[in-house]
Amino acid sequence: MMIKKWIREWVPSLAIAAAISLFVNSYVAQAMQVPTGSMLPTIQIGDRLLVEKMVQWTDFEHGDIVVFWPPIEGNAERYVKRLIGLPGDTIEVKDGALYRNGDKVDEPYVTERMAYNFGPVTVPEDHYLFLGDNRNNSLDSHLWKTPFVHKKDIIGKAVFRMFPFDHMGTVS
Repeated sequence: MMIKKWIREWVPSLAIAAAISLFVNSYVAQAMQVPTGSMLPTIQIGDRLLVEKMVQWTDFEHGDIVVFWPPIEGNAERYVKRLIGLPGDTIEVKDGALYRNGDKVDEPYVTERMAYNFGPVTVPEDHYLFLGDNRNNSLDSHLWKTPFVHKKDIIGKAVFRMFPFDHMGTVS
């Protein structure tokens, strides 16, 4: 009798909690662990980030840290990179610096000059261009056959570092 009572009392609550958790994880926010050093020093390998997934209501801005599916055939991993180019922007890397629409961009989060040239390329409508902060060691737009990520492939914006605890807080 005790088991039947437990099932009647707890199963509906557990089912509702599971449904809410699945909804939140799928559409609102999701935790993810960073697997690579492409965003060093901003984000460390193993950091755990909270990713806001309400993409349709998100105003993406230059400098946002975004999680997305890259335009790499056969890829099954999510990438975390900095948003560099919005639709219509012209992006170029030359002489170790980033230029957006002809203006040199101040990037205090980049610790090494870029050892490559890229572009100029103009970001098409409904697409974005991403680079890692660890520019010389990041598999990002400057190395992809197609350097642009379609908006349908964006998972969300990284908004909060949950772990390690001594670095907990917003990410930017």
